[in-house]
Amino acid sequence: MSVPKASLQPTLRYQDLDRAYVAGQWIAGTTTFKVNNPATGELLAEVADLSPEQIDQSIDAAAEALPAWSAKTAHERSAILKKWHALLLANAESLAQTMTAEQGKPLAEARGEVGYAASFLEWFAEEAKRAYGEVIPTAFAGKRYSTIRQPCGVAVAITPWNFPIAMLTRKVGAALAAGCTMVAKPAAETPLCALAIAKLAHEAGVPPGVFNVVTTTRAAEAGEVMCRSPKVRVLSFTGSTAVGKRLYRQCADTMKKLALELGGNAPLLIFDDADIDRAVEGAMISKFRNAGQTCICANRIYVQSGIYAEFTARFTQKVAALKVGNGAEDGVVIGPLISAKAVQKVDRLVRDALAKGAKVLVGGAAHTRGGHFYQPTVLEGIGAGMDILGEEIFGPVAPLIRFETEAEVLAKANDVSVGLAAYVFTRDLSRTIRLTEGLQSGIVAVNDSVPAVAVAPFGGVKESGLGREGGRQGLDEFLDTKYVCIGLA
Repeated sequence: MSVPKASLQPTLRYQDLDRAYVAGQWIAGTTTFKVNNPATGELLAEVADLSPEQIDQSIDAAAEALPAWSAKTAHERSAILKKWHALLLANAESLAQTMTAEQGKPLAEARGEVGYAASFLEWFAEEAKRAYGEVIPTAFAGKRYSTIRQPCGVAVAITPWNFPIAMLTRKVGAALAAGCTMVAKPAAETPLCALAIAKLAHEAGVPPGVFNVVTTTRAAEAGEVMCRSPKVRVLSFTGSTAVGKRLYRQCADTMKKLALELGGNAPLLIFDDADIDRAVEGAMISKFRNAGQTCICANRIYVQSGIYAEFTARFTQKVAALKVGNGAEDGVVIGPLISAKAVQKVDRLVRDALAKGAKVLVGGAAHTRGGHFYQPTVLEGIGAGMDILGEEIFGPVAPLIRFETEAEVLAKANDVSVGLAAYVFTRDLSRTIRLTEGLQSGIVAVNDSVPAVAVAPFGGVKESGLGREGGRQGLDEFLDTKYVCIGLA
């Protein structure tokens, strides 16, 4: 398949992404809100701030588009998704620059996310053709049993600011492949990426009303409209556990299907027999990617006593060398946090740990650049009762905890209310099997720090959510299984 000619400008004009996208049209809101660069404070655009009534209208548009879209063959839907995928790749640089400008992550990471995001459209374009039913062996000679899989209906997606393109395509790719239509609400901090994706969807031939992007600062009101609407049959949300629980409750009256990818508190376990170079590198990537603002980043780093000193020395040296700054600058590895409130939260966790006996090895405070920047930080002496063990940090702070035995560290790793991801560095096969089975998390990575891929399921256990995204399981969230029983004449 040939790649379409790039259709966004090499340097995207953010002001051109100032309207929401509903029913194939670009619409104004009742008012606007500002989108600023978190690294510089620069005003990028003023974007349509839709009212709850306008969001309800977008659901109507998706419902009106549903019959025609769901009636298309899987091959027809697949062809459109493949064209959309190609357009993302053709416009990768513009999309990455937009992401860095409004979200703050270094440009190299933004480019990586665009490729990751595109992979979901490609994957689900193929999975659309594999939504198989089955024939069930009959229990009675005069009957035949089978199942068919059909789209659930209108879906809504509420996506976060930390991966503003990938979290959107992971949801919409699956929904559209299944034959559902969708209304997506991006985070108010990062609406430009979603609107750019909508522009490419339009050019790829996604029919009006099949994919809609609504922008608003009234997140709670928008969520309630989506949850209460009987026309919406699936809600897919990525965000905090607290908000996920509220949406869960609000969806009860209309019995929606839910896919909730919520908070994490990932443990990273490093054993004495680990390849220490690999463990240091893995911890760096897992902890400091996107300035620590990822739901699966290492939140608690447990190191066995035999290598604790060596690991700590190597790790701290690397952290001290990390370059902090505007993600558009060459060599920057740590960009800004998303907001002043995020900086305040990270600093609160550090101050609480220090007050209760922790020690700073590097960093430990807001960065001298000011604004939304925080120093890459390593703490040791972390103990029970510190908030940093129980809360998701979402910042560039690495708490180190020494441990002695496998049984001890497994109990500590599991002693939290959430379970999204966990990491293990060891060369012991038996230990690998014990821990992959014993860790209470939806994802376990062994001797690896970047487990998320389009072809594998992503999701958590306990209070980290419901359902799975990506992999063949990601399509299941948007499909109903219908049982057919035929009595023979």
